[in-house]
Amino acid sequence: MTKSGGCLCKAVRYEVSGDPAMQLVCHCSHCQKQAGSAFSAIAGVPDAALTLTKGTPSSYIDHGESGKAVERQFCGNCGSPLFSKVEVSPGLTWVKLGTFDDTSWFAPAAHIWTKSKQAWVETGDVPAFQTNPGA
Repeated sequence: MTKSGGCLCKAVRYEVSGDPAMQLVCHCSHCQKQAGSAFSAIAGVPDAALTLTKGTPSSYIDHGESGKAVERQFCGNCGSPLFSKVEVSPGLTWVKLGTFDDTSWFAPAAHIWTKSKQAWVETGDVPAFQTNPGA
């Protein structure tokens, strides 16, 4: 199944073929700042499954707590966060859930970086990890 999405102003559009390899909610402080919210809901897709169909995102190189690079891609026109490429998960592009045209399929497998989650956010029955699983 192909999923499509893009930024708020529609300057950048994309398609994802197949199902995501992973679906997560990240509560790290950098995702909170980048999303302007309490967390970032993300879908990890194989790099080859993501195709830009319109426009080219701008990018900013951030560094996670590990010191490894996190390339945060966003629309240079409207500022919508779109994708993250994380050095600790090579071969995957993390697509921001809110940029998909239809998000009804999303079911997070885990909450990560809960050591920095907002106190009012509940993770429910979904597994939660203080940092990255296996870290």
